[in-house]
Formats: sequence, C-alpha cells, structure tokens
Amino acid sequence: MMRLKYNKASFLTALIFSFTAVLLQFLLLAFVFKLAFASYGLILLLEFFGFFIGAYLILSYTLERFLFSRVKELYASVIPTTSYVSTISQFTDIDLLTSNLKKLNSDKNLEIDLLKKEQAYRREFIGNIAHELKTPLFMIEGYVLTLLEGGVEDKKTIKKYLSQTAKGIDRLNFVIKDLDLITKFESGMAKLNWTSFNIIETIKNVFELVARQAQERKISLKMDKVYNKPIQVYADEERIQQVLTNLIINSLKYGIERGTTEVGVEILKENKILVRITDNGEGINEEHLPRLFERFYRVDKTRNRNQGGSGLGLAIVKHIIEAHHEKIFVESEARVGSEFSFSLTLDQKSAL
Repeated sequence: MMRLKYNKASFLTALIFSFTAVLLQFLLLAFVFKLAFASYGLILLLEFFGFFIGAYLILSYTLERFLFSRVKELYASVIPTTSYVSTISQFTDIDLLTSNLKKLNSDKNLEIDLLKKEQAYRREFIGNIAHELKTPLFMIEGYVLTLLEGGVEDKKTIKKYLSQTAKGIDRLNFVIKDLDLITKFESGMAKLNWTSFNIIETIKNVFELVARQAQERKISLKMDKVYNKPIQVYADEERIQQVLTNLIINSLKYGIERGTTEVGVEILKENKILVRITDNGEGINEEHLPRLFERFYRVDKTRNRNQGGSGLGLAIVKHIIEAHHEKIFVESEARVGSEFSFSLTLDQKSAL
C-alpha cells in the first residue's frame, strides 16, 4: 500500500479549496441569512480543517497514483519486457521507483558513452589497419605490374624491384602475424608455456639478437650492473623474450646516436621482480602515454612507418604481460628518455 508523503501542490490546492468553501459559506450566512458570526464561527473553523484534511488526502492519493502510473509506463518503456514484470512488482513507492529510474538512466548514459568510445576506436582501428595493409600492397602491386609489363630489362633493376617487393611482403606478414597473435590472446586461445628460467640469460640472448640494429644506430646495449647469480623466474620464456625484444628494438628506434639502452632487474617484495628498459633517446610527450599500448598508435606516424614494423609491438607486449597476470609501466619525458618496465614472478622453488 502506498504511503502518502507531503506534497506541496496538493497542500496548496487543498488550502485554497478549503478557504474558498468556508469563505463562500461565511458570505452566505452573514449577508443572506443575517446570522451573527459568533453563532457559527467555530463551526466554520472546524469545517475549514475538515475540508482541508479531506481535500489534501484525496488530492495526494490521486496525484500519487497518477504519477506512479506514469512513471511505471516510462519505466516499462526503457527496460526489456522480460525483466519489467519481475522488477516493477518490487516497487510500491513512487520515490523508490523514481530513484531506480534515475539510476537506470545514469547506467544507460554510461553505456551510450562507452559505445561511442568503442565506435570511435573501431573507426580509428579500421582506418589504421587499412593504411597498414594498403601501403605495402600498393608498393607490391606497382613493382609486380612494372615487371609483368616487361618495361624493365636490366637485371640489377629487376633485382632491386624484387627486393622491394619482398620487403612489402614481409611488412604484410608482420602485420598479419601480429594481429593473429593479439587476437589469440584476447580470445584466450594463446596458451603460455610456463617454465622456470634465468631472466638474466634471456636478456643477454636478446642483446645478441638485436646487436646488429644497435650497431647500425650506434647505440650501446648494457646491463645496469653485473649479475653474478641467476635470477630464476616462472613464466613463458619465449613470450618474455618477445617482450624484451620488442621493448629494446623500440628503444633503439627512438634512441639517439651514440646513446645507451640499459636493462636492469630489481628484486621486489612478495616474490616479484621488475625488469627495466631505460634509454636516453627522444622520449615521449605526456599526452601520448595513456594510448601508447593501443594497436597501431604511433607517436610520430611518419617516422614510425618509415622505420617499418607492424605498429603492434607495444600492444603485443601489453597482452603478453597481462596474460602472465603481471603489470607493465612506462615513464617518459620528451628529449630526456624513456623507461619501460614490467613485473615477473620469481620461481619460489629456486634459491636466489
């Protein structure tokens, strides 16, 4: 049963109605029947309160019922029919129903905002992937059509064209392979091969793999200190090596000539370590940091594309680290340098 609450509109309406009714009765008794006010004054006062209370109760109940029915109709129109029947029966108070409707409206607004952001992200993502695929495809098409038309007879030129075509194919392979890897991680299809390994040895292996790129960029690769003892971690060694490779190559791309890329391992509490990759390169402006791990997001789009790669390296790094239930961090300052770091779990069965 509904509880009647103070309603300003009903109160004022009942007050005006009661005052008008008593006033008309007073005028009738005083001027038509010529009765003295003292003989009926108390009766008029009691009638006023009686009219007021009755009118207020009737108006409040009627208005409450009217508003409640209107809100119920509105409520039914904005939520699914299947859930409406079970939900609306719980509310017998208009305040509770209105409060729930406001919450529902707030939730819907948040959902709409999220959908708008996702739509903008999808639009940007589709545009980026179209550009990433279109560029090498146009290059391949141009060289292949030129060769098929027979306009080139010089063997050196033919070899050059074929070499450029191969680079375009490699670029396509990079994009497709990396997209496939990210999709597997997001869908849960990618499985980790958990094992115990020495992270220091893995870092040294990555240094050997990227040594040529470092020499070309004239950047020194080094550890932050000498590690005399192994540091055993429990993770997927191949994936962690991929993380290290992507982060170090990224550091080399944005490093300065005769600069330094330094890797260190810090032992934390609760059986955790933090692997740091630090450079004194170009650095990244603060506004780019929140989106740095998005697919195809590029700080310097022109230079990044000229340097090759799929544009998915940091996105893959983030997915691999999150698949290990670990965290990745980035700190950077323009024209000073950057530091990427990620946590790993120590192998508790091995002594440090």
